[in-house]
Amino acid sequence: MRVSDVTPRPAFAPNDILRLFLELAAVVIVAIWGFTSWPFPWNIAFGIAAPALVVLIWALFQSPRAVIHFDVFGRALIEIFVMFGASLALWHLGSWIGAVILAVISTISGLLHGLRSLNR
Repeated sequence: MRVSDVTPRPAFAPNDILRLFLELAAVVIVAIWGFTSWPFPWNIAFGIAAPALVVLIWALFQSPRAVIHFDVFGRALIEIFVMFGASLALWHLGSWIGAVILAVISTISGLLHGLRSLNR
């Protein structure tokens, strides 16, 4: 086997790892919000449906093997929608400092990812 026959592995930047943890945090925050912010019969529905919706949106639009492809700006709008929803859920849970921190970190990470995508 020659060196040219081997497909190169994609290079991961530290920001890619941060984005992974931000997406996981968004799913967990929305799940906690769904289970704790509603009365009994609805908390089960929202606790399961809300994080499932976040995962579905990520899988359809944001994942590396996305089904529906957008340009960099469309992907940024979807990411803003997801992270803003997670920040609002955290704010509603009573942690406004955590919501602001999540919003700021996800904004900076999104900007860095967008600039990297535009420079490719």
